[in-house]
Amino acid sequence: MTAAPSEPASSRFAVESFAPIAVARRSGFDESVHTGAGVVVDADGRVVASIGDPHLPVYLRSSLKAFQAAAMVDAGLDLPSELLALVCASHSGESFHLEGVLTILASAGLGAEALGNAATLPYGEAARNEVLAGGGAASSLFQNCSGKHAGMLATCVANGWPTGDYLAVDHPLQRTICDWIEASGAAVHHVGVDGCGAPTHALALREGADLFRSMALAASPVLDAMATHPEFVGGSGRDVTDWMVAVPGLVAKDGAAGVQALVLTDGDHRGWAAMYKVADGSSEARSAVIPAALAAMGVDVERATAGSSLGTVPVLGGGSTVGTIDPVAWT
Repeated sequence: MTAAPSEPASSRFAVESFAPIAVARRSGFDESVHTGAGVVVDADGRVVASIGDPHLPVYLRSSLKAFQAAAMVDAGLDLPSELLALVCASHSGESFHLEGVLTILASAGLGAEALGNAATLPYGEAARNEVLAGGGAASSLFQNCSGKHAGMLATCVANGWPTGDYLAVDHPLQRTICDWIEASGAAVHHVGVDGCGAPTHALALREGADLFRSMALAASPVLDAMATHPEFVGGSGRDVTDWMVAVPGLVAKDGAAGVQALVLTDGDHRGWAAMYKVADGSSEARSAVIPAALAAMGVDVERATAGSSLGTVPVLGGGSTVGTIDPVAWT
C-alpha cells in the first residue's frame, strides 16, 4: 500500500508577516528572494523604518544574550569588560575566547566540566581546523555559547543558587532573566530551548529593538563592553565584529535562524536600534541585510565600508564570484 500523504503543516505566520528583504543575483539575473521582518526605532522609540510585520514575535536566539547578560549583572555578576562581552558572544572558539571562558569559570571556583551547553567543534573555521589537526574533539568549551554559560554559572555561584540544573526554565537564574526582560518592557511570548541548551525567549521585534534602545540610552555596561571589545563578541573575520570595528559605538549581535540586532551607543544617533529576522533563517541573507538596516539607522555605510568588502555577500559559481545577495531598501 502507498502511504497517505501527510497533512500540510500549519503555521502561526501569515502572508503579511514577511516581505522581501534580500535578493540573490546570479550572473546579472535575480535568482532568489529572501523574505523577512524587521524594524528600526529612533532614540525616542518611534518607528522610522520597517519591513514586514514589526510586531512579529520571534525567538531572538543569540541576539538575546545582551539581555541575559544585563539580567545577570543586575543579579551580581561582576566581570572585567572584555569578559562581560564574552558572556554576550557567539564566539569563534579562538584561543583568547577559550581562555576567557576558563577565567570566568575559575572566578567562580569552577572548571569546564561545569558547563551544561552542547558539545561542538569551534564555530570559526580556523579554530575548528586547528582542533581537528590536533586530534581534538567536540566539547562544551568550544561551543560558541560557552561564554554565556560560564556567566550563568558564575551568577549562580554569586547568589548561592545550584549549578547542576542551571538551564532548567524554572531555575532561579532563568526566572531572574525572564523577569528582567518583562520588567524592562518586553513581553515574553514563548520560552523554548536554544541550540546550546539554554532557554531562549520569543519577543516582538519592535519590543526587542526598543529594549536595545533603552539599554543604549541608559549607558548599559553590557553594551559598552560589547562595543569596546568586538573581537570577543564574534571573532576574526566575523561580520558582526568587523561592523563594530568599522562603526564606532555600534553593537551588532547575530542570532541563529537569520536574526540580527543592531544598536548605536554613542554619536548623533545614539539609541537608534534595529531588529530583524530573515524568514528562511539564511545567515547569508542576514549578513547582506546589515547595510540596509544601518543606513535606515542613519549610519554612513559607504564611508564605513570604503576600501573594503564589508557588507558584500557573494554568490559563487565555478569557484568565483558571479553575483551578490543584496538587501532591499527599508521603508
